[in-house]
Amino acid sequence: MHDCDHPCIRLGIKYLSEFSKYYRFKLHSWLTLNSCYAINTMVQVVVIRHPKERKSKCTLAPLHKQTGITFFNAHESFRFDATDYILLTLDAPLLTAQDSGHPILILDSTWRLIPQLESCIVGNPLHRTLPGNIITAYPRISKIFKDPEGGLASIEALYVAMKILGEDNPSLLNAYHWKEQFLSGLLHTQSAK
Repeated sequence: MHDCDHPCIRLGIKYLSEFSKYYRFKLHSWLTLNSCYAINTMVQVVVIRHPKERKSKCTLAPLHKQTGITFFNAHESFRFDATDYILLTLDAPLLTAQDSGHPILILDSTWRLIPQLESCIVGNPLHRTLPGNIITAYPRISKIFKDPEGGLASIEALYVAMKILGEDNPSLLNAYHWKEQFLSGLLHTQSAK
């Protein structure tokens, strides 16, 4: 008797088949509605969020429970040893594939409050910047502070950094409202090279 011919195995396969048919639509609907499929990243990511960052506007919020991504909420006495982490910032050497193997550190805040988060960082991070020709799809509406040229939404920066490091994972953007516009602009930028 072959292993699959055993009566218990046949019963189990039949049950799983019926279960699968019954729940397939419900599972697909749930995944579509939540639009945030399970994401496992090879690149380790740490996100430090400023306490004044509104979660309702946080583009990284849908990634909270994803494997490989750790979130910290900064506070007055918070310190993070960023030694050997890639710290994405402006006016630094360009991030390249040669930087792979290092975890990524994202400071999640409005541009105006980034210096407060930077003061929480100790150690020797690898300061890197993303290519300056990438344009954000996130609408900028600040009336009190001008965002820097080349500044991206946190989720956009994370996606581009991981892509440069060899992990092209568009599912990171599944819950990002401006996903299609951003990817379209990114494709246009790459084809213009």
